[in-house]
Amino acid sequence: MAEGETPKLSEAKISELDANHNSFTHDERLALEYAERLANDHHSMDDAFFDRLRTGFTDEQILELGMMIGQFIGFGRLLAALDLEPKVCDLP
Repeated sequence: MAEGETPKLSEAKISELDANHNSFTHDERLALEYAERLANDHHSMDDAFFDRLRTGFTDEQILELGMMIGQFIGFGRLLAALDLEPKVCDLP
């Protein structure tokens, strides 16, 4: 993505998150894997994983992305702990 460009995430692309084949770029797949591992299995993130992250991101970007992922994970867990999550999500 070019400097200053706004990322575009359509409903169609979001619906591809669980699909075996999707249109996510290499860097987007890396970011999604980073988020998944931070949320579910952070002990599995070894040097080889960070080397793979560096194929798409600088060290500064890896840190910033990790901080954002951590904030979202933490906020989600806080909402769950305080029982503030909606029990049912209305679908359009």
